[in-house]
Amino acid sequence: MGRMYGSGKGISKSSIPYKKRAPRWLNIDSSDVIKQIEALAKKGYKPSQIGVILRDNFAIPQSRLITGGKILRILRKKNLAPEIPEDLYHLMKRAVSVRKHIEKNKRDKDSKYRLILVESKIHRLVRYYKLTKNIPSSWRYDYQTALALVS
Repeated sequence: MGRMYGSGKGISKSSIPYKKRAPRWLNIDSSDVIKQIEALAKKGYKPSQIGVILRDNFAIPQSRLITGGKILRILRKKNLAPEIPEDLYHLMKRAVSVRKHIEKNKRDKDSKYRLILVESKIHRLVRYYKLTKNIPSSWRYDYQTALALVS
């Protein structure tokens, strides 16, 4: 049965199989994977993009099973991690694009409402990241800094 207020039809979703070690058919050394992760990070790829590239181009299903650590943790050890978290970056990118749209289309009320929703998500996430010390406690979101970071 479907939901009354929304298009969702349930909570089923795909999940990654629970495994503790890499598949037997995968013959690659962990140092090689770490070198590939470093090289892709130096080219400017984000951690999720690195995972997709490793999966699609190098047939590495999960780098965590081979290296023993997640991609972001490996990048933090090597001081190659992005300065702001990836989810916050993408929310800021969305807010910038919505605000540019509103500048062109001033009467678009729905976009103004969506901008409020996106910016409230940003403020909530910033509060969490300050608490976990992923960003400095003096860091603040505003449109000008977001425009500079995203562009």
